[in-house]
Amino acid sequence: MTTSIFDLLGIIADFEETLNINDINESRSNNREKIVSHLQKMDKINFKVPEFTPDLEWLNVSQPLKMYDHLKGKIVVLDFFTYCCINCMHILPDLKLVEERYPLDAGVVIVGVHSAKFLNERVTSNILSAILRYNIQHPVVNDKNATLWQELAVSCWPTLVFLGPKGQIIHSIAGEGPRDKLLLFLDVATQYYSSELQPSDLPISLSKNEATLSQLIYPGKICYWPERHQLVIADTGNHRIIVTDVNGIVQNIIGNGHKGLKDGRLEIAEFSSPQGVTCDSQNIFVADTENHCIRKISFESFEVKTISGTGHQGSDKIGGNVFQSQALSSPWDVLIGYTPDGTTSLLFIAMAGSHQIWVYFLNDTLWYSKSYVSGTCLCFAGSGQEENRNNSYPDKASFAQPSGLALSMEDSKGKLYIADSESSSVRYISLSDGKVCGLVGGERDPTNLFAFGDTDGIGINAKLQHPLGVAVLDEQLIIADSYNHKIKTVDLKTLRCETLAGTGQPGSSMFASDFKKSEFNEPGGVCVNAKDKLIYIADTNNHDIKVIDLKDGTIFKLPIIFSSAKEEEEKKNVTSAVCETTESDLISLPDVVLTHEMTSVTLRLPLGLAEDEHLNALAPNTWLLSGMDEESDTFVSLLDKSKIKGRLDDFLYNATSGLASVTLQLPLSAANGKLTLKISVHVFVCNSKSNMCLPPKWVFFKQVVRH
Repeated sequence: MTTSIFDLLGIIADFEETLNINDINESRSNNREKIVSHLQKMDKINFKVPEFTPDLEWLNVSQPLKMYDHLKGKIVVLDFFTYCCINCMHILPDLKLVEERYPLDAGVVIVGVHSAKFLNERVTSNILSAILRYNIQHPVVNDKNATLWQELAVSCWPTLVFLGPKGQIIHSIAGEGPRDKLLLFLDVATQYYSSELQPSDLPISLSKNEATLSQLIYPGKICYWPERHQLVIADTGNHRIIVTDVNGIVQNIIGNGHKGLKDGRLEIAEFSSPQGVTCDSQNIFVADTENHCIRKISFESFEVKTISGTGHQGSDKIGGNVFQSQALSSPWDVLIGYTPDGTTSLLFIAMAGSHQIWVYFLNDTLWYSKSYVSGTCLCFAGSGQEENRNNSYPDKASFAQPSGLALSMEDSKGKLYIADSESSSVRYISLSDGKVCGLVGGERDPTNLFAFGDTDGIGINAKLQHPLGVAVLDEQLIIADSYNHKIKTVDLKTLRCETLAGTGQPGSSMFASDFKKSEFNEPGGVCVNAKDKLIYIADTNNHDIKVIDLKDGTIFKLPIIFSSAKEEEEKKNVTSAVCETTESDLISLPDVVLTHEMTSVTLRLPLGLAEDEHLNALAPNTWLLSGMDEESDTFVSLLDKSKIKGRLDDFLYNATSGLASVTLQLPLSAANGKLTLKISVHVFVCNSKSNMCLPPKWVFFKQVVRH
């Protein structure tokens, strides 16, 4: 009697039920014995997988692989994935661990089998962008017609299918979170087949080695910062945050560019594929997606701090813990919001990994009749089931990988709009009562996550394809319809959804006065400058920022301008600049002599601006006072903390004379003697004639005070 693939899957399911990896009462040796017994049974059945067909397209190899040639004598892990799937992303660290534990000469090979959900994902060039984004370094085959998927009866993403050295199926694991089971199974299997395993001679040719580097790499999200008239960009592929002025001149680089989780000064902090960014007057908040954390960038202390998340993916779907004790799961977007009465600010979080919307309380907050202390993070809406289910009760509703947030507070009710990517819809939550409703896209059946397309229309008659970003501009909702490579709008009164820009095909061509002839490639983020009617787009796979000017009817690419290497280092933050200055960098000011009766001292600083230059008052012009010897350091430490660093706004600045001055209140314990102080000033300057902003610069002063 021939064993079918479905018979085989039944045997595997029965075996899975016998394993108790997480049961402390189950000994490791018992599980090993069960795995060996299972391998013996699978070898006896000897169900061989078919050879790869010659029409398949491969990535990360120099030639197509053959099952019974290149992969003979290997334990092969076939990773069935689709690159839109957050669950597939979650097992990539597990596969990376396998690659580290079993190098190619150990006889274990991972092969990614990309079986697309969306039409856009069938295109090999789009898969290439995804494997570069996620740093996948094993062979990947485009199973665009789901041939392998069907032959091996795969039913969900992700699924791992294990093959023995002769191409026989030996196991299968479906879903995320299999790390312990995966590692134990491979540990036993490599010992069991040790006499048959052969070192790998795969024709590996990593696509990342051929990729052209850009100043931005796969920017995910973008935020307009109205208080500073600046842009905040999640430079996702570079694992950092970039702040520019509206002309694209880089003002701050936050993060050292290395993938990691590190708090501290702006230039040493580390992120891991950050996505969402949002701002209040002094801070940037970041959805640090692959660190499963929310980070806060302070422009008062010039530091990065983790405010929520443990650094590891969590499975909690309720929350309620504070600060770093609350585990999160792939936060994809963040947004400054308010309580229903509009009085208290908080953070909304699109928790893509758990298919929910969460909130983080920046202050002690009364939230729907319950009190919460500052730092609490908890689920606001969504059951955790991956569905497109609307409901009057937020905890009964369900989302499908929510990835973008926008807020409208124009009416008394307030609405939180959500790009629900896997249901290809935009949804909203009424903040007055928590009711979850559909806006456009998707369909009425909440379990159907395949209702996607590219159709203008009203409500569910409009079709989207994996939208990732939303923003509100007047009475319009702007949508980054990512897999349709378009920017769309929804009239919030009529609910009519229409294409604003994009051809529907991936590309990078720009037509300055024709939005619909211009091209995008999986735009992932969108934000607006409502006052100037500007739409900023993170054109992810083009590594660009695009701008639509609705007033002028034009579209253009925003140049991202970095200054010289030295200036780039200097502008990272005040602390690093102060530490690196030498005596020759300092401008000596006339000595100040104090009398015993004086209780304050005024320092006057010539900023050295040219006649046709002026300070950019909207930029973060900053200053810092420090001592240049031990006694002076002691003196500075005794001063009012609010008077040793801050914004240049705190100085009294005279535009005519180009002088800035600040008055320091002297401590009562100031001793007689000589103090040598250093004042570091970071200024953003514009040309008065052209009104173009120039790269920021540092000015350092040496001030001797005698008393």
